[in-house]
Formats: sequence, structure tokens, C-alpha cells
Amino acid sequence: MQILFITSNRLGDAVLSTGLVGALIERHPEARLTVACGALPAPLFAPIPNVDRVLPLVKRPWAGHWLDLWRFAVGRRWDLVVDLRASALAWTLRAGRRRVLDTRKSPAPVHRVHQLADLLELNEPAAPRLWLDAASRARAAELVPEREVICLAPTANWGGKRWPAERFAELGQCLSATGGAVAVVGAVGEREMAAPVLDSIPHDRLIDLVGTEPLPVLAACLARMSLYVGNDSGLMHLAAAAGAPTLGLFGPSRHEHYAPWGEGCAYVRTPESYEQLVEVPGFDHRSQESLMTSLTVATVEQAARELLA
Repeated sequence: MQILFITSNRLGDAVLSTGLVGALIERHPEARLTVACGALPAPLFAPIPNVDRVLPLVKRPWAGHWLDLWRFAVGRRWDLVVDLRASALAWTLRAGRRRVLDTRKSPAPVHRVHQLADLLELNEPAAPRLWLDAASRARAAELVPEREVICLAPTANWGGKRWPAERFAELGQCLSATGGAVAVVGAVGEREMAAPVLDSIPHDRLIDLVGTEPLPVLAACLARMSLYVGNDSGLMHLAAAAGAPTLGLFGPSRHEHYAPWGEGCAYVRTPESYEQLVEVPGFDHRSQESLMTSLTVATVEQAARELLA
């Protein structure tokens, strides 16, 4: 059985779709999968036993990346095409069955994991999961000790979703007051964003993971964390899928859709609702100013300690 699985270019949505891959393999253990996704999350799909190919969709002018995928797929016969991008591609291929996600059909706010489960008519939501190779786990064991490690993720791809870095620094000091280690995570190019947090942690207790390791190693590191606290971002979903107790911080994004998924996961948000933050006169989505300033350190610390208990 040949399955074409088209998922997101973005890390967070791609991670949330990993549970669907697992559900497909459980339902069709003989299936061979081709996964098309963004270049960033591509390494997360490569270790999956039933995946034969991972096709990174690197954006090109005039939607050239979609043309590349079509050229690859059009000459093959697919038993099932699962398209989470709601593209027209699925309808141009020879396929026994097609499942194309259309979020416009959701009558009420529904978590993304529930939307994906409904697409395949699953009885239960398919929790995101990771397949971590032995080399990545071994490298993570070198980086993250087997003791309490608090992980802080002060970055996000939009300034409006970023809780002020100075508050992350204060939170780290509160949560590690007994001398525990603090890890700081982020992507390549986000060191300036994370600098106030990095600078606030004594060198002998700091684990610097801001753009220092490939994504599979970072995922394996997250699996070893005692607690992860971070903005609504792809790394938040990666931490939750890795099994770390995960606290997501929300403001101008919808926790109903994108709260971290799994046991030991929770979220806190600003006193203002999503609508109160973004559906106001003069709102400019291009602004990089934080809309998270009303969320206090005390509120986040309390929720964090509840997850640590």
C-alpha cells in the first residue's frame, strides 16, 4: 500500500501531524509512506520505519515547489493521499482514496489534533509522537544530565506572541533557586532574542541549546527535560511530543486550537482573550511589539510548579 502524506512546512503543525502518521501505520502496517513537508521538520519523519521517502518542500517562486512535488507524484499510483495543506494536488493524482483537510468546515474552535483525527475518522485523537534515533538520544544524554533541568523557550516567530525575555529570566531564577540546571532553546538566528535569558543564568548551570544542535538532537534533549516553559511556537509542540511536561504561554493566538497536547501539558494565557488583543481598532499584525506583557511571572510560576509537583 502506497500512501502520500502531505503535511505542513511549519514545525508546529508538522509535529501535530505526527500522530496521524502513527495512526496510519497502525491501521495499515504494510503501508509504505512518502512524506512531503517543510525542510525544517523533515528530519523528524526520516526515522519512521514505514517512511520510504521524505520530500522537503522548499518554497520556490511561482509555487515551483508544488510543481516539483506534482512531477514526482503524478506518474505513480497512490492507494491513499492525505493532504493537510488543502491543496489541489490530491485531485490531480491517481489515488484510490483522498483525505484533504479543510479547516473551514469546523463549526466551533477545535484543537488541531481533533481536526486531524476527524479527517481519518479515528475513534480517538492521535497524540503527536516522535521517532528518535539512537545517535540523537546518545548526543542528548551528553548534553542534558539526569537531574532536574528547567527548559525555557523565549523565542517565537512573531513578536506579538513573545512573553518578554526579562520575565523568562526572572522565571528561570525562581524555578532554579535550589541550584538546578536551566536549558535555553531556540533556533539558529534567535540568539539575540534569547540573549537576556542566556545572560541571566550562571555559566555552570546553563545548557545552551539556541541553534547549537540539529532538530532530532534537540528533540531528544527536550525528552530529558523536567519542565518546558515557552511561547506558543513549534518548539512548544516539539517538547510536548517528546514527552516533556510542557507549559505553553498564550496571548494573541488561540489556545483552543494550539495548546500543547498530551499528558503533563498545560497552558496559561494573558487576562485578555485572543479577540481582545487582536480584534481591536488599529491592530497591526506586522508589529513586533509583545502583546504578552499582562501575563505575570507569578501566574506562570504557579502553573509551572503545578506541573513540576
